[in-house]
Amino acid sequence: MIKKVLIIGSAPDALVSRDWKIQPFDEIVTINNAWQVRDDWTSNIFPDDFPKSKQAKPNKNQTILTSKSYVPAQNQYGGFVYAGGTMAFTASYWVLSTFNPTLIAFIGCDMIYDGPKTHFYGKGTADPLRNDITLKNLLAKSARIEAYAALQGCAVVNLSEKKSSKLIFPRVTLNELQTNNLPKPRNLDYQKVFAAKKLEQRLAYFQEDGKYWKKLDHYTPEEIDKLDKLWIEAINI
Repeated sequence: MIKKVLIIGSAPDALVSRDWKIQPFDEIVTINNAWQVRDDWTSNIFPDDFPKSKQAKPNKNQTILTSKSYVPAQNQYGGFVYAGGTMAFTASYWVLSTFNPTLIAFIGCDMIYDGPKTHFYGKGTADPLRNDITLKNLLAKSARIEAYAALQGCAVVNLSEKKSSKLIFPRVTLNELQTNNLPKPRNLDYQKVFAAKKLEQRLAYFQEDGKYWKKLDHYTPEEIDKLDKLWIEAINI
């Protein structure tokens, strides 16, 4: 069965989704404060240190996702060091694991933090810009997501109209997703995919509880750079 999933982040352009009178998605996953953008969200995902005062109060049709849900899901895809320790990427792997969808679309997740208003609610903390060994190359981390999605027969697209993005995904319009001709996964360079997976296996940068920051001396930045290069090259663009 076709399953189309929208992931909404907290960038200012997330608010354009409020104007979508008709939306073609089966599930809407919101990140952190983005539950405020639309009332019809189905899941809200946030880190364990997200303030309780900012958390959503779900109705019977809505689900709150904590680390108990998303850490096991992300571990199925290699864990946080390889996937990237920010919620946009964590949400992606949870969606792949939970729904095995045909399409994942993003809005408000470009991770470009310029200007006086960095988030739809004003000036916020740019989580992906913190000094984190897993977030040195956000484009590469998004390429890894697209590759894993493609291996499951899932296309990943970006609905943003912003000029710049840290997401490698192709741009599409909402109108394109309201037809029967949904985007197909892009072709992969399977030799690069195999090489990246083999390197990940050799490095064994896996932390079952997801708290990779407790073993930072275990990771070699140069090896992660090699991995990032392979994942970008795996996407034929």
